[in-house]
Amino acid sequence: MTNYLVNIVGPTAIGKTALSIEVAKHYSTEIISADSRQFYKEMNIGTAVPEPEELNAVPHNFIQHKSIEETYNVGDFEKDAIARLTEIFSENKLAVMVGGSGLFTKAVIEGLDDFPEADPKIRENLNEHLEKDGIDWLQQKLFILDPDYYRIADVQNPHRLIRALEICIATGKPFSSFLNTKKDSRDFKTISIGLTAERELIYDRINQRVDIMIETGLEEEARNLFPYRKLNALNTVGYKELFNYFEGNSDLDTAVAEIKKNTRRFAKRQLTWFRKDESIKWFDRDTKPEEILAYIDFQINI
Repeated sequence: MTNYLVNIVGPTAIGKTALSIEVAKHYSTEIISADSRQFYKEMNIGTAVPEPEELNAVPHNFIQHKSIEETYNVGDFEKDAIARLTEIFSENKLAVMVGGSGLFTKAVIEGLDDFPEADPKIRENLNEHLEKDGIDWLQQKLFILDPDYYRIADVQNPHRLIRALEICIATGKPFSSFLNTKKDSRDFKTISIGLTAERELIYDRINQRVDIMIETGLEEEARNLFPYRKLNALNTVGYKELFNYFEGNSDLDTAVAEIKKNTRRFAKRQLTWFRKDESIKWFDRDTKPEEILAYIDFQINI
């Protein structure tokens, strides 16, 4: 019997959660969450964790199962997700994965790329530049050394920038040249579905979501997390802009405007990443779930 992983992707605020629940309910199965910021139990409002009624509708995995003080990377997630999928497939031939973190979904579907080891001194030097020259220096350096990766990278994440730069510097080759070099064998087939919409609608939905986050207590949540702001998990849109406000570098209105702007930029990068994957079947976000379920059934029965 062939096992299937229905992989639902798309930009933030597009409606992935609602669709994933519809699909999981239809096939009486479970959801693997591949949203790398919803892993953390202390981060709730700012990461748009599904509502309790949504979480209770079908079993969800990898939502708020870690603390921000724990180290949890894409390699850890790949191992844990594959182990959980093996358990799900022992009882059901289909599982659902949903998330906007392209690197994390790719790790589950294909396995991680092999990267050469880099001299730790390179990372130390890059961290010194970050402290002294700021993230702009890292961004400019990556644009020069690997413009292809720069176009799809989360360039607001210094951890990702440093990881790419250390490989560029250590090897003399672009970081992107090491991507897609390894394909792990998987005991399932993937059916990838993308949700999209006109850019103006995506941006409007993002702006509305941010307003709702503020109304429901994002500022207070961020204040509670302010003492931990140096942790990598909190280098996240929605929190870092408020941390900047708390430090007296902006006012609240400016911080909210920055959250909206940076979230829109993030959505654009998500679309750039996923558009490169020709295996994804794209649907407008207003497509009826029945049409998407019919497509899944067709793929299973080919």
